[in-house]
Amino acid sequence: MKIHAIPPVTPPTQARPPSFSSQEFRTALGMFATGVTIVTARSADGQVIGLTANSFNSVSLAPPLVLWSLSQLAGSMAVFRTGSHYAINILARDQMPLAERFAARGVDRWAGVGFTEGMGGAPLLDGAAATFECFNRSRYEEGDHVIFVGEVERCSWRPGASPLLFHGGRYFTEHPL
Repeated sequence: MKIHAIPPVTPPTQARPPSFSSQEFRTALGMFATGVTIVTARSADGQVIGLTANSFNSVSLAPPLVLWSLSQLAGSMAVFRTGSHYAINILARDQMPLAERFAARGVDRWAGVGFTEGMGGAPLLDGAAATFECFNRSRYEEGDHVIFVGEVERCSWRPGASPLLFHGGRYFTEHPL
């Protein structure tokens, strides 16, 4: 019986170019339903900063880690890149107007918004379904975004609160059937 050696497989060193357009990619990503968050912080000069994000995920239970990402072109990038703390506020279903306001440009995002001060001065939004107060543990530049990993120092949630959802480019206050 003759034994044939199988040559080793050499894995590719980089990905092939995408076979789809940016719009097709965005549409496919939109099929993943997510919650909606507002990530908040306080700048070194005391300004409150916040933005709507749905790129939030748990990473680890021990230590408690979460992640989110931000476009490298975001005006608030310097605050998040250099600050020691931020808060992730998971929005409740009745907070859709807040999600839209914090996603808009050229508006006063904080006008009339109630919050308490969390660790490092990061605003904790009144009425949020849950909040995570994070130490800005690490950052990773990937593509056109920076991935932030936060070590959760304190968290809270509102019993009975239902989250605001985002799917297919739209907000939902109940699960889309």
